[in-house]
Amino acid sequence: MNKYFITMLFLVSITLTGCSQQQQARKPISRTSGAAFIDESVERNRKLIAKEEAQIDSIIKSNPDIEYIASSKGYWYYYGQENTQDDITPKRGDVAFFNYTIKDLDGNIIYSEEELKPQVYYVDKEKIMIGLRSGIKLMNKGEKVTFLFPSNMGYGYHGDNKKIGVNQSLICTVTLNDIKPEAEVKDNQKTKDNN
Repeated sequence: MNKYFITMLFLVSITLTGCSQQQQARKPISRTSGAAFIDESVERNRKLIAKEEAQIDSIIKSNPDIEYIASSKGYWYYYGQENTQDDITPKRGDVAFFNYTIKDLDGNIIYSEEELKPQVYYVDKEKIMIGLRSGIKLMNKGEKVTFLFPSNMGYGYHGDNKKIGVNQSLICTVTLNDIKPEAEVKDNQKTKDNN
């Protein structure tokens, strides 16, 4: 009995000791430092941006009759139809009504105006393509503007999971049909809903 008791005590103490010891975390297999990864990522992005800018520059040079404007946000645009009478542009608190098409840099239509349908955009309150968010705020009512967006101003490294690919630069032609204050649009909607 004494032997049995000592054996049981020994087994219980080993079990408790083994359970109380913390298991050490395993080290990752890859030993690349965070700084090295970031440096590599920055370099990849620099090369991608340079390549896209060269493609866009080629388009601009091949159309010397068109006056392209470089935006401070990193895209280019030109007016197909300009409204010099107005100086009111969409701002936060406005609703922009517009149509647009999306093409690749070779001019092939990715999404037609019919596919995209007329857009109603609550300025700076809805998620739309980064370039459009910025570009629409440059436009006056009735203007038609063509934007050349590098991929970071479009759908970036992810694409749109449909027709727009990964890191694809885009040409968007936008017609701004109207600008209205958000309160007016909401009041009109309430009136329609009540009738």
